[in-house]
Amino acid sequence: MTHEAMFYKELKNDQVQCSLCEHRCVISSYKKGICRVRENREGTLYSLNYRRLIAVHVDPIEKKPLFHFYPGSLSYSIATKGCNFHCLHCQNWSISQIKGERIEGEVVPPQTAVQNALDSRCLSISYTYTEPTIYFETTLEIARFAREKGLKNVFVTNGYITSEALQCLAPYLDAASIDLKAMSDTFYRNVCGARLSAVLERIKEYYELGIWVELTTLIIPGYNDTEDELKKIAQYIVSIDKNIPWHVSAFYPTYQLTDVPPTPAATLQKAYRIGKEAGLSYVYQGNVGQGENTDCPSCGKTVIQRKYFYAENMITDDSCPFCGGNIQGIGMSGK
Repeated sequence: MTHEAMFYKELKNDQVQCSLCEHRCVISSYKKGICRVRENREGTLYSLNYRRLIAVHVDPIEKKPLFHFYPGSLSYSIATKGCNFHCLHCQNWSISQIKGERIEGEVVPPQTAVQNALDSRCLSISYTYTEPTIYFETTLEIARFAREKGLKNVFVTNGYITSEALQCLAPYLDAASIDLKAMSDTFYRNVCGARLSAVLERIKEYYELGIWVELTTLIIPGYNDTEDELKKIAQYIVSIDKNIPWHVSAFYPTYQLTDVPPTPAATLQKAYRIGKEAGLSYVYQGNVGQGENTDCPSCGKTVIQRKYFYAENMITDDSCPFCGGNIQGIGMSGK
């Protein structure tokens, strides 16, 4: 199913320029953008993955990962094919990286997606797994309808959306889990095919728009695991808000980085230490089965215990039950 795309302008000779993501592709007639799901047909840009859902699951919100947004709730999680990054370590490469011409997926109207979320007793809908920016038209439709029905909307993203597209979507977004993959433009160019500066600008914009933000860094041995690199990431987050949660996750060999070893537990512990020393209130270690509890930044006691996405929440009125200190987030109370 195709649909005229949003965010593009016509150029000479039937070319168009897409302004949905920061690649801002100039696309000739019957050619596609970097994402492979937006095609120019004689001067009109079309979304090729419109409403074509390739993945649908009910996930704990912690899987996004979001630890400070209605902890313990369920999120109806959807995706279409395609991505505007080509990360060498992509965990969902089978659905994000398009090699052929065919765009698979079941056509699902927005009303159906929202009703399915409600029937599944989900509190939110997460646009996730691939990159939701490149199925913007589908996301916007569903997000609007979800808001009408009382559901929250969650964007799990690489942060490469343009400001103009984000401004359009922001009124319907409640939370964003954003990848901050490194603090090196070389990493972004060589590993992802993108630029760091655009991601840094957008993270700040999400925050300034009042969307709840949590950041994730997948730590890859030999690529982004030096103490200097991790310090730069932590310092950048603190410069925005020390209460933004930072998830440091373990890498496992996959896709085009099968020759790189898994991240040692000691590296995650180092990242945790660096984050706390920089002044971050909430730092979590992911993919290792520990280091995922929420501790009160005032007294240090555990207020949410997590194991395999299950959360035991002791927070009352957004406050620590032991010292009364505030626990930052949205919908944090468990009692």
